[in-house]
Amino acid sequence: MHNSHKAALVVDLGGTKIITAVVIPDGSVVSRNYCLTLANDGTEAVINRMLSDIDAVLAKTGIKTSNLCGLVVAAAGIIDTINGVIKTSPNLPGWRDIPLRDILANELGIAVYIINDASAAALGEHRFGNGKGVDNLIYLTVSTGIGGGIIMAGELYLGTDGCAGELGHMTIEPQGPKCNCGNSGCLEVLASGTAIAKEAERRLGQGEVSAILTLVDGRFGDITAKTVAMAAKQGDALACQVVARTANYLGIGLANLINIFNPDVIVIGGGVSKMGEMLLKPAREVAKKKAFQMPAQTVRILRARLGDNAGIIGAAAYIFDCNRV
Repeated sequence: MHNSHKAALVVDLGGTKIITAVVIPDGSVVSRNYCLTLANDGTEAVINRMLSDIDAVLAKTGIKTSNLCGLVVAAAGIIDTINGVIKTSPNLPGWRDIPLRDILANELGIAVYIINDASAAALGEHRFGNGKGVDNLIYLTVSTGIGGGIIMAGELYLGTDGCAGELGHMTIEPQGPKCNCGNSGCLEVLASGTAIAKEAERRLGQGEVSAILTLVDGRFGDITAKTVAMAAKQGDALACQVVARTANYLGIGLANLINIFNPDVIVIGGGVSKMGEMLLKPAREVAKKKAFQMPAQTVRILRARLGDNAGIIGAAAYIFDCNRV
């Protein structure tokens, strides 16, 4: 069987769970399995769980490693794609300079690739989602944090060191709150799901009244972006203001991306994107007001089509590209 026709084995390595899937070249996920990451158990324990999950999904499908074109691991953080090293990952405590490609290749005896999860999702949306057929696409995932991926002239752009696309760490407010990356006022610390929850909690802590507290039975620690969205949909004033604040910051970030990249499409994924037009409509308005007129008129800002499968499907597309002759 020619490599270009073989299935790809994909591992989505997250801070909470590990998803393992087999994907065929048309983008179909033929099998998937998952287990808990339990990242605090340490690097070796997580890798062993990953290997067990790989065994489980292969046993389920009956596919042998010789019938795979390889394995690709998608993970958040700074990834040295060229050398297959996870330099650092916000979701995996203690993971620093881990040569995951070589570790897994030695264990499995197949080709292994490592890619940033948001870059993988960008490739997925470009090949099979809302970016299909366009040359230039930016993917922005807005979830617990904010990440991104870049498609230029139809190809995934990874940068000199293979770690391009950290779009959540553009500075929006130089004097803004401290971000986990060490800088201040990043898009991530102002417009992520975590930022939404923190802003709601801050205002409620000052004594403001909101239905948000009723939704969480008065437990501040249970406030999430989803809770805020639920309250906003009910017309709660504070929640609506928090969503509007988030949309404004997101719109500023989008305007920067429009001016820098002049893309055909910006695709927005991640859990926060599930707020839909309540968030995206005002964010688009801010972006188109602040960006230069010509690229602002050209760009379409859309919600991701592939949802939670974008990273898995895109990671598979990456390995299929690597095996293309």
